[in-house]
Amino acid sequence: MKLSFHGADRGVTGSCHLLECAGKRILIDCGLYQGSHELDKENAAPFGFDPAGIDVLLLTHAHLDHCGRIPLLAGRGFKGEIVTTAASRELARLVMLDAAHLQEEDAERRQRRANRRGQSARRNHDGDGPLYTVLDALNSLEFFGRTAVYSEPLELAPGIRATFFDAGHILGSASILLELTEGAHHRRVLFSGDIGNAGRPILRDPVVPGDIDVVIMESTYGDRRHKAMAPTLDEFYAAIHDTFRRGGNVIIPTFALERAQELLYFLREGVANGQLEGATQVFLDSPMAISATRIFQHHPECYDADAAALFERGHDPFDLPGLHFTRESSESIALNRIGGGAVIMAGSGMCTGGRIRHHLKHHLWRENCSIVFVGFAAHGTLARQIIDGAPRVRIFGEQIPVRAQIHTINGFSAHADQPELLAWHARTGRPERTILVHGDEDVMQHLATMLCDTQIEMPEFGQTMEL
Repeated sequence: MKLSFHGADRGVTGSCHLLECAGKRILIDCGLYQGSHELDKENAAPFGFDPAGIDVLLLTHAHLDHCGRIPLLAGRGFKGEIVTTAASRELARLVMLDAAHLQEEDAERRQRRANRRGQSARRNHDGDGPLYTVLDALNSLEFFGRTAVYSEPLELAPGIRATFFDAGHILGSASILLELTEGAHHRRVLFSGDIGNAGRPILRDPVVPGDIDVVIMESTYGDRRHKAMAPTLDEFYAAIHDTFRRGGNVIIPTFALERAQELLYFLREGVANGQLEGATQVFLDSPMAISATRIFQHHPECYDADAAALFERGHDPFDLPGLHFTRESSESIALNRIGGGAVIMAGSGMCTGGRIRHHLKHHLWRENCSIVFVGFAAHGTLARQIIDGAPRVRIFGEQIPVRAQIHTINGFSAHADQPELLAWHARTGRPERTILVHGDEDVMQHLATMLCDTQIEMPEFGQTMEL
């Protein structure tokens, strides 16, 4: 039995791990590296294994940094089966198609700029153009096979059984237990995927199997605690009230999956409880987030008891009186005419693309407006530049001064913080080995000092180890 590491190793994005057992090669996730444009080369580089040799791909969840290179994998020869939950299948389709569309648009813009300079716009190792196209993404969907049901084992091959457990991170997310037999060797290996927070609204708490031999565990927030939800909501509602008092708009860069739906839930709660004005106007300006919200509405089987009860009583947990969905570009552009009194949510959460950049261009320089960040921002991203206090930032070739109020509200994270990670690990039953992935190296080092009675390993990219 071997395990090799091909992404999110001493880094936060690009999750990709390869397990070899009983003559089969099983890939766990195949995600996109996200952050600065310097990562384009890493995304286009060889995987470090032969895609045609992969028998099964197990997808923990549908965030781009876990599924975003699946079309590239298929384009390079993968012919195996992709197994995931029903909700993740729907969301992954949405995410990959959106990513392909954005890459095509980005490649076209670069080509136009290059043409004006009489140059060629090189994008990847294969030549000009996007990393993959919409057609590539569509073609990859044919490899999605069996649907995983939480806590129900699936036989992948003789000696290899996979069981998906609810990870409580986003809709359909899973930790995956692999029960492996090769000759006289038996191992229970658990891939955490991304671990959610217990006690959060909408989704159920993470489920953790015990008696694990080897844990491959995410460590994104392994060095910190999240702010408690009550003061987080107080800060969120206060930022909205204060901005409206100044006559400005609230701009929220938001991830289309989970974060957008969670914010809609809390905005609805705020209106229902009188913490926000009933006439508060909220614009969800993200076709992807709108579609994701519809998918959330299709899967109440993933909800916790409170959210499920709302549906049973005929209430949509994501709807509020002043909510507007803006799918069309013309509708998005029209939002620029709103001088104040609006909450505008748009992607992407790290401000690396999408409509949020247009809203930042029109609002960052306005002192009466607020930009509210509610999620992780990787180094090198526009979001991180603004959060770190840049006096001006470059958007669409222009230097835009940062005069708006900047709020960073950390309590909304969909990732478990350090206490939650430690509690999750404790429920696995004192594994022999714990392999930390999906985190910055200094964060991993900090978390490692907190884990006891287990051998800690922090693999580097391309490393292979025996299980």
